[in-house]
Amino acid sequence: MSTTHLPLARPGHAATRRSTWPVVASGILALAVAMGIGRFAFTPLLPLMLRDGALDAAAGAEWAAANYIGYFAGALTAAWFAGDPGRGLLLSLVGVALTTLAMAVSGSPAPALLGAALRGAAGVFSAWSLVCASSWCLAELARRRAPRLGAWIYTGVGLGIALAGALAWLGGRQPAAWLWLELGAGAGAGALLVGLLARRQGTVPAGPAEREAAAVARGGEGGQRALILCYGTFGFGYIVPATFLPVMARDLTPDPLVFGLAWPLFGLAALLSVAAAARYLGAVPRRRLWAAAQGLMALGTALPLGVRALWAVAASAVLVGGTFMIATMAGLQLAREARPDDPTPLLARMTAAFAAGQIAGPLLVRAFGGGPDALGLTGAIATLLLVLTALRLWRAERRPV
Repeated sequence: MSTTHLPLARPGHAATRRSTWPVVASGILALAVAMGIGRFAFTPLLPLMLRDGALDAAAGAEWAAANYIGYFAGALTAAWFAGDPGRGLLLSLVGVALTTLAMAVSGSPAPALLGAALRGAAGVFSAWSLVCASSWCLAELARRRAPRLGAWIYTGVGLGIALAGALAWLGGRQPAAWLWLELGAGAGAGALLVGLLARRQGTVPAGPAEREAAAVARGGEGGQRALILCYGTFGFGYIVPATFLPVMARDLTPDPLVFGLAWPLFGLAALLSVAAAARYLGAVPRRRLWAAAQGLMALGTALPLGVRALWAVAASAVLVGGTFMIATMAGLQLAREARPDDPTPLLARMTAAFAAGQIAGPLLVRAFGGGPDALGLTGAIATLLLVLTALRLWRAERRPV
């Protein structure tokens, strides 16, 4: 039954609308801090740390791997916060702020393992934040009768990536340690603001309709396994360009003001695409939206492997950056629909599969020899798997009853 023509002035409607914006703002800020800073800030800062002599290329690869492993561990343990995802969100954001600040002293002559330990811890906190933010915000918005607003919280990831990338690009003449301090201060301010917004907002209890839907949803284990498999493949497919796009751009031009734009462009595409999807594609079935995003991502993965040109790298940044958060948003919303009573365990399992996929990508490049041919072969495998899972998602979509 459509509610399009119900009067806007019905009792309680204005109060409900007022109660949604702090939840949406909390989600946007939380994901900007957790993912844009805690998860991805190392990518644009790595060249600057190499320039400053804070670490070498081998250590940089080890620190990146430590973050992937930490993200996987965080996904496996995020279910700890199933009973109180809001508490888990605040704890993880504080952890992101502290580990980011500590990165300012992680380079030489600090102990060699310090940077890897900090990046690993940041990965754990980032995974906790993504799972807990998705669980808490989507549930609260659904209980406030505004579930479609949940898509807006995922603009925070692109916002955080774009801001962190722009800071590294425009402030590249500063020592990398100063940039880590600035990002850490921003993360601390964001965590404080999220805490204030969430504390004032409180929690709305689950209603009878949600409890009834939960009882029906428990039987869909097969569908949940399919979601986990597709989400893990997505993690493998996106990580190849997300890891190596700046390297591809740097191989084509030595100017840091040119190749340094790859990461802000990636984040800006993520921000604008999710905002557009939230505004205009709310009625599109989530599996179809995810399938379309994953198909475009496959094109972005294949393009720079077949065409060695800056325009191809830029197009790949737009295609992959513009779809990876739409796929994330759609996948996590489907997890919420599958387990409306307690989505946190399923969200954690999907995030763990995603983390395993993104660990496998760079490891496969290394196993194939680590050169351009290895990158091309891994990219071809990623493209094929993305296409196959996109077809699987498209066909799996059924008309709602």
